[in-house]
Amino acid sequence: MPELPEVEITRRGIAPRITGLRVDRVVIRQRQLRWPITASLESSMSGSRIDAVERRAKYLLLRTANGTALLHLGMSGSLRLVDQATPAGKHDHVDFVLDNGHILRFNDPRRFGSLLWTGSDPLQHRLLQHLGPEPLGKEFHGGYLYQRSKGRRIAIKQHVMNGRIVVGVGNIYASEALFRAGIHPGRAAGRISRQRLDQLVIAVTTVLNEAIRAGGTTLQDFSNEDGRPGYFSRELRVYGREDQPCPNCGMPVKRIRQGQRATYYCAACQT
Repeated sequence: MPELPEVEITRRGIAPRITGLRVDRVVIRQRQLRWPITASLESSMSGSRIDAVERRAKYLLLRTANGTALLHLGMSGSLRLVDQATPAGKHDHVDFVLDNGHILRFNDPRRFGSLLWTGSDPLQHRLLQHLGPEPLGKEFHGGYLYQRSKGRRIAIKQHVMNGRIVVGVGNIYASEALFRAGIHPGRAAGRISRQRLDQLVIAVTTVLNEAIRAGGTTLQDFSNEDGRPGYFSRELRVYGREDQPCPNCGMPVKRIRQGQRATYYCAACQT
């Protein structure tokens, strides 16, 4: 599944290439995604100029004067910029036909992605309004995480993966950040000191920024807007490395299940 770094990479890839362009028309071949695409989207976007391409959590926001398209890549979705003469494939569900001879094409084999439209402030949309701060923003810091962790018995890994606490810290990056911070993924969030949570915040931001610079983590489906894979998977220290030696101490990396997700950690380095 594309996580925050992969979505941010997509945003950075397409933003300079489509901002300021007009959407001549929208072609929808499949409306039944995670939620049905509203019938008003074509008329609302057609003829509009794309004023900005932003990201909130794992949603891409295509802002126009008429409103904003909220696009989520789901489990296996991707956006590609292709020439208008490029034939659509089986899973190419939506085309934004641009006035420069190109198409911004949304492909989603599993159809768990979504394309929604709002004429109001997109940050107040029901899917976005209750989300926590961005992990790469100034609002996410040790003091904030400490306040949100007080008295919480939930495991710290599940805590930081909660989008109401902080957005976009997916399973891979949570495991990697906790390893770098030396915190056991099963430790109760409310039993971690402010100093250690400071370290965790630094680890989260470091891991995410490194993943963005590396082009994301290609484990199954992700590639960027030009179809090239990401390479952060080569830098993973514990995720997917069960029984392999810990890069710090040499002890075997362990694997457990938390919230029906695989968690990887070193029992010697993480306490």
